[in-house]
Amino acid sequence: MTDTANTMALLQHLLHVTNFRSPFLRTLVPSVSAAFAIQTAFAIPSVLAQSERFYDASGALTFLSVTLLSLYLPSLRTRSAAALKGTDVKLPSLLSAFARGGGAAFNWRQVALSAAVAFWSIRLGSYLFQRVLKEGKDSRFDKIKVSPPKFFVAWMAQATWVSLCMMPVIAVNSIPAAVFSAVPGVKITDFLGIALYLGGFTFEIIADRQKSQWMHEKRTKQHDEAFLTKGLWSKSQYPNYFGESTLWTGIATTAAGLLVSRPVQVGLGFSGGPGGQLLALGLSYVSPAFVTLLLTKVSGIPMSEAKYDKRYGDRKDYQEWKKNTPKFFPKL
Repeated sequence: MTDTANTMALLQHLLHVTNFRSPFLRTLVPSVSAAFAIQTAFAIPSVLAQSERFYDASGALTFLSVTLLSLYLPSLRTRSAAALKGTDVKLPSLLSAFARGGGAAFNWRQVALSAAVAFWSIRLGSYLFQRVLKEGKDSRFDKIKVSPPKFFVAWMAQATWVSLCMMPVIAVNSIPAAVFSAVPGVKITDFLGIALYLGGFTFEIIADRQKSQWMHEKRTKQHDEAFLTKGLWSKSQYPNYFGESTLWTGIATTAAGLLVSRPVQVGLGFSGGPGGQLLALGLSYVSPAFVTLLLTKVSGIPMSEAKYDKRYGDRKDYQEWKKNTPKFFPKL
């Protein structure tokens, strides 16, 4: 068998073993499995080399891969079934979601939410990868990368992060195409969710650029400030984290407005009653809830604050900045 034939055979086997009755599980299981498989593939050489260089880049790649896989899985299943009958079916165009008339393989929300994740992952992944290249290391891993088990767990934690963040998008992408004909074209939650995403994304980008510019000016001796307290960093101690939490809340809001609707509940095999709607809300908001918990209680603010407190804790100006600047939610 040729390599192409082997690949097709493997794909058909994977599609067959994950062909659950539930449309949601048919998309969820392969997507989450892909997240852990990609992270494992990067983890093994990185753990052996005790290198964190590709940690953030692999995270961005995993987000992109899971996004595309969840979006195209129904089409891949259709194409695989056609191939068994000797028929070639082309993958649908993303632009078809915005064309007039019914029968499109995608709904505009599926494409919009997938694109939102793709833009965010490419932007953040490239930013963090460039930063680690400039600095030569990521201080978060100084202690754990020397321990193979602990370092491997960090990669699996990233796979879990991707899986939970992607949950609302995976759920939306699992909705059968025929269901959308019974769903309103635009809902108030679409406007609210998109507005939150754009606002949070913009906030995060501006905060990161202000920090990068400040660090560049410090390296080139344009100022001798010990820490950043200007721009958005005068409104919040961690404006980039606030932006991150907000954009995922936007994605969850658009997803939730769709997933709680009666036609979608029926199409996904949920109960359609309060229990099914509660499940839909949980699938949607587990994403921003986990992100916010991670940023405020685990690896974001606690690690950064411990580092800065140790470095600047005896300075009066630092203590005043901490006292007068909200930690997370920006002041008006």
